[in-house]
Amino acid sequence: MNVKKSGVLWIVATPIGNLEDLSPRAQRVLREVKLIAAEDTRHSKPLLAHFGIGTPLTALHEHNEREAIAPLLARLKAGEDIALISDAGTPLISDPGFRLVRAAHESGIRIGAVPGPCAAITALSIAGLPSDRFVFEGFLPATATARRVRLRELAHEQRTLVLYESSHRIRECCKDLRDIFGAQREARLLRELTKLHETVLGETLGEIAEHVAIDADQRRGEFVLVVGGADERGDDKLVEGRRVYKLLREELPPAQAAKLAAAISGAPRKSLYGD
Repeated sequence: MNVKKSGVLWIVATPIGNLEDLSPRAQRVLREVKLIAAEDTRHSKPLLAHFGIGTPLTALHEHNEREAIAPLLARLKAGEDIALISDAGTPLISDPGFRLVRAAHESGIRIGAVPGPCAAITALSIAGLPSDRFVFEGFLPATATARRVRLRELAHEQRTLVLYESSHRIRECCKDLRDIFGAQREARLLRELTKLHETVLGETLGEIAEHVAIDADQRRGEFVLVVGGADERGDDKLVEGRRVYKLLREELPPAQAAKLAAAISGAPRKSLYGD
């Protein structure tokens, strides 16, 4: 008796800008599957049309992922192969798809990877900062207060940090990084990777914040920030600064306590206290 095998859920990376980065294998898989689950079908249609791929599309995004899982699993269990793609880059990396992949694992469905572009790895590979150990933080919180809280939590991280940011928050994000991590922290701002206006900007957070503030062109497009980790001496300063701030805060207002603690310890003032 033949037992029908379930289909394969293919996780397919797509270009982050340059269409030539869609691999021959990715093109073949996208042609052969029965269905492509795309983050935004309107965005993916031009890409597929460029390569003459006519496979049917269905939407799978953050707002419908929970509801979309059951029908997709049913088709996979019936033996159909399905591909998952995001708007750009590798699915699940700051994009939808985690719940579907997890559910497929739990259902015993085979999951295959078709690797390719990823903005975080692309940026790290050309930033010239230590890449043997790094932390991918994705998008920081959208609100200023929450973003600063998270940056203060990351200020002592000794591994290289990789961050995504949007065009309408990049100026404020760079300013917060400079203020909390210190203007001399080594960093790169990578904009429009693999596209016509690809740019690698800066040597330090202070330099990046200045360029982004004065040049509107550096606030357009898609961004990856790669930030060098804190050195041990810098981490010691931060620990000491927070210890001193806590003591001074018992007698002084927050701003005055932070100013004195920063002067005593050498730590960035805005890394010492909350909003």
